[in-house]
Amino acid sequence: MNNELTKRLHPDYIKVYRISELIMNGVFLLIIVAYSIVALWKDWTFIPVWISLGLFILSLVLFTWIIPKAKYARFQYELFEDELEIQSGLIFISNVLVPMVRVQHVELESGPLMRKFNLAGVSVVTAATTHKISGLKLEEAQQLKQRIGKLAKVDDQDE
Repeated sequence: MNNELTKRLHPDYIKVYRISELIMNGVFLLIIVAYSIVALWKDWTFIPVWISLGLFILSLVLFTWIIPKAKYARFQYELFEDELEIQSGLIFISNVLVPMVRVQHVELESGPLMRKFNLAGVSVVTAATTHKISGLKLEEAQQLKQRIGKLAKVDDQDE
């Protein structure tokens, strides 16, 4: 799968992933602060606060700085006439071949954070599961959706 046809996610996907994780860690920190205030007021133990702060720091470092780069480095895909090959994973690498004859429909999705960076994701839906390629530039995602739709002979109901 390592040739010039292999595609990767856009580098801005790392920023989007980090921002979403910072938001999640911010919520986690607010919960810790809320418990700390109640613990002070009710004279509860602070052991859960110290444990939560340790987990917060671990989560902040791991999910905001290490995992986004590793996911970006490991994720790649390649589209052939008969199949879509997707490689992903952090510790356990999975390499999936999605036959075009099994594709039921293709979706384009983009949340508010992804739209801010002009990114989108493509979901390839089969009877068994959904395969996602998130973090492509919007134009590239639209082209990939159209190409997979044509190869799989799927009607585009959006147009």
